[in-house]
Amino acid sequence: MYPKFSNLLWLGGLLMSAPLWAADEIAMSAKQAQAMGVETAAPKAVGAAGGNALPGLVIVPNSQLFVVSAPLAGLVESLAVANGMPVKKGQPLARLQSPGLADLQRGYLQARTQAQLAKDSLERDDKLMRDGIVAESRFLAAKSRYDESAAALAERRQALRLAGVGDAALERLGKSGALSGTLEIVAPSDGVVLEQLATAGQRVEAAAPLYKVGRLKPLWIELQVPLALAGSLKGNEAVRLAGQPGSGKVIQVGRTVSEGSQTVLVRAEIRDGAENLRPGQYAEAQIVSAGAAGQWQVPAAALVRHLERAYVFVQTAGGFRAQAVTLLGETASGGLVGEGLSGTERIAVRGVATLKGMWQGIGKGGE
Repeated sequence: MYPKFSNLLWLGGLLMSAPLWAADEIAMSAKQAQAMGVETAAPKAVGAAGGNALPGLVIVPNSQLFVVSAPLAGLVESLAVANGMPVKKGQPLARLQSPGLADLQRGYLQARTQAQLAKDSLERDDKLMRDGIVAESRFLAAKSRYDESAAALAERRQALRLAGVGDAALERLGKSGALSGTLEIVAPSDGVVLEQLATAGQRVEAAAPLYKVGRLKPLWIELQVPLALAGSLKGNEAVRLAGQPGSGKVIQVGRTVSEGSQTVLVRAEIRDGAENLRPGQYAEAQIVSAGAAGQWQVPAAALVRHLERAYVFVQTAGGFRAQAVTLLGETASGGLVGEGLSGTERIAVRGVATLKGMWQGIGKGGE
């Protein structure tokens, strides 16, 4: 059985009653609390405030990022857009002078001619075979030559398409036979130029990047979430931007923990208000979990720890009571509390060190 101690305590020049070791109650009148600078406030419901603001980085989703590269080695003749400019799919971005393009066009025209000759030969031999003038073996040989030429033509056509030459340009080339070394490079998608990676007059190799283009709606924000809070997330929780309009939802909860900060990367997709964000921007967001009705935000100054547990001091009719709480997450500004509060209490937010000293140092008998 624990021994009992005197419940009289001198603190700040006031004679006060201290709790016995077996209790978590701290007897204190309103006048005494005011004299020692103890102030109280109600915990803030997560459903109303969205919980603690968590730091994060705004990025473009991978599926919305496009790197526009030079399909062939050559000289950058001109650039039509610059950083930050909006572009439409198919809009010209740059012009490239490339001797390799003329070589591809020449090969395509030759393959086109050979394919046409092979087709004419096949049709002639097919007719002669049906009339019994030539043997079937001659027809089969002609068919083999046609198949080879058709495959070669398809290969040349695909090479030009990979170089950025469209079907309309291929048709014009086939009709005119005019070779050109100028290649127009166009935007692969609607979006915004995020980065210009080349300059006019620069010689580039094949596959050298020229631009980075991104679609900026929706955007992702990668949040650094305390481990305790991340463990309660299942995905699909609502997310609200802090300090500016914007909302979305959690789409992924990381499976690894940052060794230094002991946080988990949580990725949220922002659809409403994405136009207010910029890739590379640091922003804060609030996660509202499905069970927000039972979660409360309390200031960091209100939290105390004892024997690896978190406590707050709840105001009672006769003073304060040390109340154990479940801490779901914590930042520099405060903590997210689950079990332990009902939301109707008032908790000490200033003068907490005094209350802790009375509770542990005196009320716990030196524990």
